[in-house]
Amino acid sequence: MRILLVEDDPQLGDGLTVGLRQAGFAVDWVRDGHSADHALASESFDLLVLDLGLPRLSGMDVLQQARRRGQQLPILILTARDATGDKIAGLDAGADDYLVKPVDIDELAARIRALSRRSAGRAAPLLIHGELQLDPAAHTVTLSGAEMDLSAREFSLLQLLLENTGRVLTRSQLEQSLYGWRDEPDSNALEVHIHHLRKKLGTDLIRTLRGVGYTIPK
Repeated sequence: MRILLVEDDPQLGDGLTVGLRQAGFAVDWVRDGHSADHALASESFDLLVLDLGLPRLSGMDVLQQARRRGQQLPILILTARDATGDKIAGLDAGADDYLVKPVDIDELAARIRALSRRSAGRAAPLLIHGELQLDPAAHTVTLSGAEMDLSAREFSLLQLLLENTGRVLTRSQLEQSLYGWRDEPDSNALEVHIHHLRKKLGTDLIRTLRGVGYTIPK
């Protein structure tokens, strides 16, 4: 999952970026509202973590402009503003969740996972496909009851494919969700990860549609 983090405090932004990346998310961090609005208008993100008190353009303006563009990504407001009126205004403007600083990184990660489930129309926390089971919170994968050893990128790729079971995802869609701005994957990195997943989980799990993309069939 690729997250856009908008936070103008350098120390907090750096800590949140590190913590969320350790939790398995691809994170791009910007420090002002104008940069956030430009990033949202020009690139694809799976979720937005948004401060309200931002330079150049307020967080509320960023939120409202994203919704006016018709962008449906989940938006979590993360701010020091704890007044009930601010919470009501943010949620009524289109935010999906509202969290007051200081924040526990584990709680933030859990809220992100919950928003992701709801956005995908899925209530169950586990992703299950036959004998394969993926637990996003515990960051574990089991096959026929045996825990599998996957790299962080392999786990993220498998989770993305399982979340979209029956749907073909293009190379571009997969790379946009897996890699942030700081990542520079090799041209064949995606194919290598797919190869490793097939080797560990079975060659029939992930299907290639040549010239289109990859899917896990229902």
